[in-house]
Amino acid sequence: MAEQTYLAFDLGAESGRGVLGHFDGKRFRLAEIHRFPNGPVRVIDALHWDALGLFNEIKRALTDVGRQRGEQLAGVAVDTWGVDLALIGQDDVLLGNPYHYRDARFDGMLEETFERVPREEIFAITGLQFIQFNTLYQLVRMVNEDHPALETAGRMLHMPDLFAWLMTGRAVSEYTIASTSQMLDARTCQWSVPLLERLGIPTAILPQILEPGTVIGPMLGWLAEEVGLTDVPVIASASHDTASAVASVPAEPDRDDWCYISSGTWSLMGLELDGPRITPAVLQRNFTNEGGVAGTIRFLKNIAGLYLVQQCRAAWRLEGDDLDYDELTTLAAQAEPFAALIDPDDTSFLGIGQMPQRIADYCHRTGQTPPDSKGGFVRCVLESLALRYRQVLDWLCELTDRDIRTVHIVGGGTQNQLLSQLTADATGCTVVAGPVEATALGNVMMQAIATGGLSSVAAGRQAIRDTFELQTFTPGGTAGWDEARKRFEDLSTV
Repeated sequence: MAEQTYLAFDLGAESGRGVLGHFDGKRFRLAEIHRFPNGPVRVIDALHWDALGLFNEIKRALTDVGRQRGEQLAGVAVDTWGVDLALIGQDDVLLGNPYHYRDARFDGMLEETFERVPREEIFAITGLQFIQFNTLYQLVRMVNEDHPALETAGRMLHMPDLFAWLMTGRAVSEYTIASTSQMLDARTCQWSVPLLERLGIPTAILPQILEPGTVIGPMLGWLAEEVGLTDVPVIASASHDTASAVASVPAEPDRDDWCYISSGTWSLMGLELDGPRITPAVLQRNFTNEGGVAGTIRFLKNIAGLYLVQQCRAAWRLEGDDLDYDELTTLAAQAEPFAALIDPDDTSFLGIGQMPQRIADYCHRTGQTPPDSKGGFVRCVLESLALRYRQVLDWLCELTDRDIRTVHIVGGGTQNQLLSQLTADATGCTVVAGPVEATALGNVMMQAIATGGLSSVAAGRQAIRDTFELQTFTPGGTAGWDEARKRFEDLSTV
């Protein structure tokens, strides 16, 4: 087949980028063409996303492709983080800037919601992990405060759906991103109208749900003219970034002895299943059933991830010590093993800013001596993450009767080879790391499926195995891990 070119926009909590993906029927080629910062914007006492600023960056990349490069695109798609929402007015206007999921306004929303609908009932319907900033609780907060935007809204859109709407004028919701909301019936894969009505959420704002790998529509005429592109379909790929990353996991077919970790700001660790797993034991362990591609369920647990290291680096940079991640990882490798451990999912680490102090305070609260160096802080985080992975791995085996022998780590976190080796040591599993660009790659792969360039996810994964060199880490230094695990179990939450 003739080579096709796709443009994937991958927006994360720290940065966004536009990536050109070329597929010749056998192999992929990726090229980043535009990178831009992203992050919360504090306005008075609230954290928001700069939605229109992000759309302007998307237009800059489209202009680069169309007017500067003269590329003819076979498709464009956007993936982002989950849960956060935008409200569109009846007259097609954006009603304010979307709130950032780390905003303190969502503190206590789980408890408020459970007073109206019990936790067990919500889980029985949605099968989703309980996190205070899930879309459901963001909307309950707006209902409770009679938020004027909610009263006048015509549609609710998650972040990738918002950008698709801005490009096409069509307000729809892609399934994998909708599944992060805790508003879907996990069995029907549609909005749970009865649950939402019990909570007072207006269901008229809910858009149609599209399957991943669906063409949404053509680019709006004014936008196509401005950026110099013609006849470009905008595609609902796997619009949740984790769903795109998992779609690109280079696992071999017909094997079920592997799990994945999508590693970045968050670590998402889990399995691909044919259907949701909704049991009391799953509820007790606070696992989630999110939508995947090709009819699968991403049965997983959200883990804090490298956000803690990112926030440590940001704090040290404010103090004038601007070390890059490679330098910090080198210092961590030289630091004393198992000197201090933390539960990376402790709620004290959810906020923004002062992360080294938060870690030190946690150590004091738990009777430990805090790290005394930058390398010590980073090693503390990485070892704690590896121990959390081991704990979650054990739970995955327990809840699904799987015998997991391989851990596939994909995404930006694979660049931290120390974490990959620590994960192999902690879990006793073979770790296969790569591809780094898993999210953008999954985005491109689903676009190729939508336009007929690829026949299936399995064919796409085969092409990924044929294209990218993967790194393998085997368990090595096991000394100290069993004792550290016992210490970690005393600290950790479900």
